[in-house]
Amino acid sequence: MTDNRIRKIVIVGGGTAGWMAAATFAKLLSTDYTEITLIESDQIGIIGVGEATIPQMAIFNRMLGIDEDEFLRETQGSFKLGIEFVDWGRLGRKYFHPFGKFGVDMAGVSFHAHWLRAHLAGDPRPIEEYSLQALAGEQAKFMRSIDNGKNSPLSEIAYAYHFDTSLYGPYLRRYSEARGVVRREGKIVDVALRGTDGFIEAVTLENGTRIDGELFIDCSGFRGLLIEQALGGGYDDWSHWLPCNRAVAVPCAHGSHFSPYTRSTAHSAGWQWRIPLQHRIGNGHVFSTDYMSEDEATAILLANLDGEALAEPRTVPFKSGHRKRMWIKNCVALGLASGFMEPLESTSIWLVQSGLARLMGMFPDRSFAPGTIERYNRILLNEYCQIRDFIILHYHATERDDSPFWDYCRTMAIPERLSEKMRCFEEYGRTFRDDDELFNETSWFAVMNGQCMKPATHDPVADVLSPDLLQARLVNIRETIAASVGYMPSHRVFIDKNCAAT
Repeated sequence: MTDNRIRKIVIVGGGTAGWMAAATFAKLLSTDYTEITLIESDQIGIIGVGEATIPQMAIFNRMLGIDEDEFLRETQGSFKLGIEFVDWGRLGRKYFHPFGKFGVDMAGVSFHAHWLRAHLAGDPRPIEEYSLQALAGEQAKFMRSIDNGKNSPLSEIAYAYHFDTSLYGPYLRRYSEARGVVRREGKIVDVALRGTDGFIEAVTLENGTRIDGELFIDCSGFRGLLIEQALGGGYDDWSHWLPCNRAVAVPCAHGSHFSPYTRSTAHSAGWQWRIPLQHRIGNGHVFSTDYMSEDEATAILLANLDGEALAEPRTVPFKSGHRKRMWIKNCVALGLASGFMEPLESTSIWLVQSGLARLMGMFPDRSFAPGTIERYNRILLNEYCQIRDFIILHYHATERDDSPFWDYCRTMAIPERLSEKMRCFEEYGRTFRDDDELFNETSWFAVMNGQCMKPATHDPVADVLSPDLLQARLVNIRETIAASVGYMPSHRVFIDKNCAAT
C-alpha cells in the first residue's frame, strides 16, 4: 500500500493558537515520521492582552498531560468561576453567569423552572443564591472538588482559568520543543502555490530560507497570511450584529479584591473587562468607533481601574466575523486567522481548541479528501454562529436606552435562531441547547434572566411540586450552598498554598 501520511506540518505564527497547535501535534502525532515546524517572527507581536477561559480548557491541559498547578505558576494564572455582568440589562443591575448549574433539578424538572415559578409568585431571592460559583465568587472563595458525598455542591466544582497570554505561548513552546517541534525565526515574504492545483507548496523567509510542507496551519492573526492573502478565503463581516470594532487594553496593579471571576462592565458604547491574575489585573475597553472616540474610550478605561496602570494603553482594531472557509486545500486557519469573536464570553481559546479537536478527528492524508474538508468547514461555521448568537443576546436583550449605541443594539434585527430562543424564553422561561452547542440551558437562562427578559408565565411542568414543598426545598438548597461556600478557603489563600508563581 502507498504510504500517504502527512509527514511535514508547517505552522505559520506563534502566540496562543500557534503553540496550542504545535503542542497538540507533538502530543498526538508521532514525531518519528511527522516533522512539525513552527515559524514566527520576533518582529511581529502577538495580540495577547490577558486571557480568560471556559472550563473546557482543562480538557486540553489533560490531553497534553499538563499539571494544573505548574501551568498556573508558569502563566501567573488564577481561577475563574464565571463572569459577573454589570450594567448590561439596565444601569445599576448586575448578574452572574456561572460555570456549573443552578440548584438541583427536582421531580424531573429543571431547577430554572422551579425557581422561576417561585420568583413569579413573589419570591425576591435572586437565582445567584442557588449557585455555588456565584456565591463563592461574591465572597472571593475557591477550592477544587472534593469527594464528600454525591449530592454535595463541593463534589463537582466547575471552573476555568485566567492567565497571562504573553507567558502561555512560551510555556507551550517549551512543551512543544521538548517533544520535537522545530521553531524557525523569521518573517515570511512569499507563499508558493503548486501550479497544478493551487495547494500551498512552501513558504519563503526574509533571509531566503524556503520551508516546504504538506499541511499548513495558519495562525498568522488577523492578516490571514495563508488562508486569506494566499488562498483568498473571504470574510463574513458580523459588524451589523456586533458593532464593537476596537479594544484598548492596559494592565494595572491589584486592588483589595482578588476575585475568582471575570467582570464585564457595560459602558455607553461597549464594555470593559477585568481579568485578575496573580501579578496584576488585565483590563480592556471594547467599544464601537461609530459611537465613541478612542480618546474617550481610553479615558473611561483608565478611570475604572483597581490600581495604578502598569503600562501605556494599547489599541487593537478588529472586525467581528469569520473566514468563509477555515480549511482550504491543504491549509487550516486557527485563532484570529479563522475569525474574531469578541471576548465577552471568553470563547477565543475554545475556538482554537475546538478547531484542533475537529482537525485531529478528521486528520487528512496527502489526498486531502474534499468531503472531510467540507464537513470541517460546516461544523466550525455552525459553532461560530451558535456562539455569535449567544453574544448578540447580551447586546440585544437590554432595557438600556441611555445612548445611541444601546438604542441600536436593542432595536436591531437579529438572527432568526436567536429570535426563536428568545420567544421560547418569553413565553414560559424555557431554554434549549441545540445539538451540541457550546452554551447549555443554564448559560442561556443565566443571561436571559440577567438581561431583564421577563417570561409571561412559568413552565407548567414546574407545578409538579406543591408551593410549600417547593419553598422547603429552595430553603434547603440555599442553606446547603451557603454552608459549602463557608467551608471554602479564599481564592488568594488557595493559590498561595497550591500554585503561587515564584
